Amino acid sequence: MPRRSSGRVTLQDIADRVGVTKITVSRALREPHRVSAALRLRIEEAIDELGYIPNHSAGALASGRSHSVALLIPSLSNSVFSEIQRGIEEGLRAGGYRVLIGHTGYSMLEEERLIDTYLSYGVDALILPGTRHTEHALRLLERARVPVVETLELTDTPLDINVGLDQHAAGVAMTQAFLDRGYRRLGFLGARMDYRAQLRMAGWETRMKQAGLSTERCLTTPHPSSYRLGGEMLASMLERWPDLEGIFCGNDDLAAGALFECQRQRLEVPERMALAGFNGLDITEATTPPLATVVTPRRRIGDLIAVKLRERLAGAPLSPYREDVGFEVQCRGSL
Repeated sequence: MPRRSSGRVTLQDIADRVGVTKITVSRALREPHRVSAALRLRIEEAIDELGYIPNHSAGALASGRSHSVALLIPSLSNSVFSEIQRGIEEGLRAGGYRVLIGHTGYSMLEEERLIDTYLSYGVDALILPGTRHTEHALRLLERARVPVVETLELTDTPLDINVGLDQHAAGVAMTQAFLDRGYRRLGFLGARMDYRAQLRMAGWETRMKQAGLSTERCLTTPHPSSYRLGGEMLASMLERWPDLEGIFCGNDDLAAGALFECQRQRLEVPERMALAGFNGLDITEATTPPLATVVTPRRRIGDLIAVKLRERLAGAPLSPYREDVGFEVQCRGSL
């Protein structure tokens, strides 16, 4: 079918081609789950043939809703956030919502700027990576009066919806796993010490002090985590504290790198050095031995956020909601 010589293809053009009403086409685009698969396919074929481009701004003006949700994430390269993102996108897409991605780079000021930007585009809701925000960001959110999700960690005073896990308790629990196996000279390795990493380290410190043990064997860096960095930091720790028995790493990348360095130095794991990471990434099951880790239910977080947001956007009461999704300590072969 040749392209129209002038004018924008409209919903009515699509409806005429398929033989349905304009309202049916609009419903298929906004809420695809409400029409049959066969009809949805016919509409999609007509869209391709006619070259239809949705005018979302016009639809937003008419309905007062943009059917878009802004998801802010700290890192585009960290796989920790990808499962959460998939759960959110799939769940919201089923409700007819688009997800717009913003990258904060772990910066509260960049988060503030992105909140301002996305609110100016009329998003229907915001999903934020954490529970700490600038004062200006809080004022923007209060004025906007749209649903807000704070995730990855927990707070006793959520702005609206809070879905996450107790990072401090997870740090305590993994440290306890080391102690249960008789390790006493324990270290902590941390990179890019954002608030969640700080909470994990604080959990390690809390449990070590409760046990009357030293917390001096600690090494952190502002640099992003990587396998290479984990190996380098383990080597530095051994030079400084050669009596180390075990290391709790703030994430799995560091733990895997530390394991590779132990193997390079012919240090048996866990006999000479016990290791553990955090998050339960695939790498922890692929190493030899498999790495101990705190498994975080990242896909469940994304799924739950999508469910609660759809409820809120459908008119559910605006009372604060807090969900602790928990975590699981898996000791495996490195501990």
